Amino acid sequence: MIDQVSPTDLPAWLASASAGGAAPFVLDVREPSELRTASVTPDGFELVAIPMNEIPGRLAQLDPERPVACLCHHGGRSQRVAMFLAQQGFARVANIAGGIDAWSLERDPSVPRY
Repeated sequence: MIDQVSPTDLPAWLASASAGGAAPFVLDVREPSELRTASVTPDGFELVAIPMNEIPGRLAQLDPERPVACLCHHGGRSQRVAMFLAQQGFARVANIAGGIDAWSLERDPSVPRY
């Protein structure tokens, strides 16, 4: 099962996920043009950006032992990537519900909405 984590609850999820020893990270699966439009500022977490369609070919770049929270625009693509990662044996995976749009509304209004 994929955890659904709101942007507001992400710090608590990251803290609980790091209890296992491996440092969690946020995986932004949006396209480069979307990243130029709006991006989150890492605050207590590592941010890795790999577009959704590149994930299978770049899977070896990701550590399956590290907890990962996936992020996209509204939460649909990141949910699919989270399910894929879980199927590939990633230990702990979450979807950031509502994506960067919810991030702007709930956590950081300086992030542009698009």
